Amino acid sequence: MSATGAKHTVVIGAGIVGACCALELVRSGHEVTIVEVGTPGERHAASYGHGCWISPASVVPLSTPGLWKQIPGYLLDPNGPIVIRWRHFGTLLPWLVRFVWAGASVSRVERTAIALSRLLHDSPARHLALAAELAVPDLIRQEGLLYAYPDREAFEVEALSWRLREMIGLRLRELDREALAQREPSLAEKYTFGILVEDGAHCVDPGAYVAKIVSTAVGRGARIFCAKATGFTFEGTRLLGVGTNNGLVKCDRAVVAAGAWSKALAKAAGDKIPLESERGYHGVVSTTGGGPNHPVMPSDGKMANTPTRFGLRLSGQVELSSINAPPKWDRVDILLNHASRTYPALAALQTVAVDKWMGHRPSTPDGLPVIGSSSRSPDVFYAFGHGHIGFASSPVTGCIAAAQLSGQCVDIRAFAPTRFKLTGHKS
Repeated sequence: MSATGAKHTVVIGAGIVGACCALELVRSGHEVTIVEVGTPGERHAASYGHGCWISPASVVPLSTPGLWKQIPGYLLDPNGPIVIRWRHFGTLLPWLVRFVWAGASVSRVERTAIALSRLLHDSPARHLALAAELAVPDLIRQEGLLYAYPDREAFEVEALSWRLREMIGLRLRELDREALAQREPSLAEKYTFGILVEDGAHCVDPGAYVAKIVSTAVGRGARIFCAKATGFTFEGTRLLGVGTNNGLVKCDRAVVAAGAWSKALAKAAGDKIPLESERGYHGVVSTTGGGPNHPVMPSDGKMANTPTRFGLRLSGQVELSSINAPPKWDRVDILLNHASRTYPALAALQTVAVDKWMGHRPSTPDGLPVIGSSSRSPDVFYAFGHGHIGFASSPVTGCIAAAQLSGQCVDIRAFAPTRFKLTGHKS
């Protein structure tokens, strides 16, 4: 405990989840040290390069009934929206088995959607409030999120996904051909049906937003220690400190929010978590015209097309591979080629990507993050594994972490790290 009597809590990781945890812990009276290997808000973090969407609709897990039939295609098609690299298939197999099992029945997927909704239902409002508090309200915009389809039949192919969203009470508005063209005149004529998630929001500069959250936490008393966390020192179940490549950081509590690099830290705290890197890509097209005016996800591309401060960010792709494998930049070319078919005027401008990025989504096989205390000690708290929802759910995750480490009780059983222990399966 620090000289002031406040609990000294180390937050490992300064991506957006770690940043929000640090800010909420400072608010709750903790003495906070952020252990981060790089500069907050820069390219090494998944929160820098994600699709910019803050969507209460992101409750549908990647694994759904019948997915197992598509895995051979994911192995064989190097240009598909989901790719499994052959050379890493053996290493990924245990994760893939759990992944398929998690989505094997509608009841399982429904439980996942309900759990994710607890983290996402008010995410746009939380981000709008946070951006206003940080005096950067222009970074978060609530203009809705559009899903564009060639026709209603293509929409109905995804009936389960939209039923799950309606089940959790999401407000949706259907757009016919005329309404769709009015909202996004740049879309190719082949798109004749759309769904507008009216409450959805987006961030126009994720890196700057994360940096601002961290700098605000520092301005309110947090410290940053530039190092890579390597483990923990315990006395029985009591945490004494976080080990780093620059020495031990003594503390009373620790929050593991290191994204895809949290797996080894969880193991050091007594938990074997099936966490893998779900590699995602983006390409930013610098253009003043030809693209959409608002965020769009074309159904035939499964990618977020989002106007940002620096141009149109085209993001998506799911690539299961080693966390240490080099980027496959042809994945960005796939995004660019699809965008040229989605927005004919953009293709006419012959635009090229001015920025290419690859990052690591920390993904669990059941699509739920890991939020809760470690098996070794209640002094180590996990806040990682958010997959596609880390950016959107970061404010509420920070609130949960601060509440739990301040002695308050929050129902987080759905996200418990112990759920991966082989004690039988629920149907």
